[in-house]
Amino acid sequence: MIIHLDLDCFFVSAERTRTPFLKNKPVVVCKSSDTKIFSHEDTECVMTESVGGFNSLFQHKKAFNGFDKTAWKKEFINEEGHIHGIVIAKSYEAKAYGIKTGTPLRDALAMCPNLLVVSSDHLFYQLLSTQLKAFLKTKIPVLEQYSIDEFWGDLHGWVCEEKTYDFIHTLRQEIMDTFDLPVSIGASTSKWIAKLATDFAKPFGLKIVPKEQIFAFVSPQPIENFPGIGKVLSQKLHEYRIETLGDLIAYRRLVSGWGRMGKELYAKVVGEDNEPVCTDRARSSIGIARNFAPIKDREELKRRMIILTRHLSHTMMKLSLHPTTYFFKIRYENGVKSQGSLSVDRAFSESFYRNLAIDFLVKLDTSPNERVHHLALYASNFVSRSHVKTFSLLSSEEDSKAKRLSEKLTQLRDKYGVDIVRAGIEKL
Repeated sequence: MIIHLDLDCFFVSAERTRTPFLKNKPVVVCKSSDTKIFSHEDTECVMTESVGGFNSLFQHKKAFNGFDKTAWKKEFINEEGHIHGIVIAKSYEAKAYGIKTGTPLRDALAMCPNLLVVSSDHLFYQLLSTQLKAFLKTKIPVLEQYSIDEFWGDLHGWVCEEKTYDFIHTLRQEIMDTFDLPVSIGASTSKWIAKLATDFAKPFGLKIVPKEQIFAFVSPQPIENFPGIGKVLSQKLHEYRIETLGDLIAYRRLVSGWGRMGKELYAKVVGEDNEPVCTDRARSSIGIARNFAPIKDREELKRRMIILTRHLSHTMMKLSLHPTTYFFKIRYENGVKSQGSLSVDRAFSESFYRNLAIDFLVKLDTSPNERVHHLALYASNFVSRSHVKTFSLLSSEEDSKAKRLSEKLTQLRDKYGVDIVRAGIEKL
């Protein structure tokens, strides 16, 4: 059997482990704009990459002698008295009021007057997830981390199918006893059916779907319930009056006619994809993006782009990632966005990436009189260290020197912080 573990309301549950007062109450974890990353002052910054997502996190200490119900106001109410911030996690008690992930905090407070608000602490969540992963590795021989709060485990050759329920029941209780974290667990012969079973079991539940019961289990469920069926694919399926997973199975010939994507989707829905649990999933991309108060000053915009390239460069150097495709995006205050990408065979270095980003910023800024409130950078199509090369002889020596310098900078920043060496424009 393959099992899927999903921590229930993880960010909220994590906060409850250190603030028991929050238990059994309507709670939301919120995030506001990151004001520290663009500061002109040095900040104590740590990088986390244990689950494949990039976070630039600023370490801070919290006191937990009690819970201050009004502490959130300092961060989420601006000088004009306007409430900002977005709900990134909610307890089941808050969900009962209609609060969802992505709900503006001001709306959430109107929906639930007795709502308790907690400022997000991603460093704490990341560290807790890392500790849980280490614990699970002692219980499950083949473990794959899918996200900060989700895991797959392959029990083949470890736990016989007849003992699966006893195993996951004990595991769930051990996680609760050790970490005080509620978790739901699904099990089946397929990864994606196990994940669907977990969604069905929430909260703090267990659900096993044997191979012979997969069709009966999936058939009545709406297509939107299946992992990987997003808005675009869902709309396409609805155009053919495919409403449930049972309808999708019945339209096998139609769906399979959509090429590889259709064949893979059908195989996943019926539990015949045979996708293995992978202990080391290959990374497809890495990126960083920030929203901020709209600005018109292009020199300040350039400064912020350089700061983002520094943070992302540092992480890629630490992970020995060598991208060949770079993507950049800016979004204006009026909602219009401008984006573009470039594939280039050059050895990666911070200086190369910084210059590339500055050039792209000029090209993308098609409305120079409009204010900008969002910048995003992504890198993908990674090659191994042995395949890194610069095909231009004119750039080869320059890239080699820049790469060595980036390696030295990475060592310094690991020891003294990411802000220990910055470009001169960053403090202007």
